[in-house]
Amino acid sequence: MEQLQSLADTFKLMGDKTRLTILALLRERELCVCDLVDVTGMSQPSISQHLRKMKDAGLVSERRKGQWIYYSLAADHKDLTLELLRQVPSMSHKIAELEENTDGSGRCG
Repeated sequence: MEQLQSLADTFKLMGDKTRLTILALLRERELCVCDLVDVTGMSQPSISQHLRKMKDAGLVSERRKGQWIYYSLAADHKDLTLELLRQVPSMSHKIAELEENTDGSGRCG
């Protein structure tokens, strides 16, 4: 039953369009909050709140590089997350736009 509850919680988190978009973007590559703000057009506090929820659930992990924190899909749930994200359209065009508008590595760092 605990495993079912964990899956239900994961599906609930991924049922939100913003979080699903963030996960789809992270499927493409590791990103910092400011990159996600640029791509989604949402506020930094909103993006940070979504990332915190996904981090608490083990869906995303973070890596500090200087003053920036970069987010990626967490290894613990990566297989499940990637399997579910197979149904989500690619966000590679959004990543390309981000790279076009920055130095190629995103706005952060």
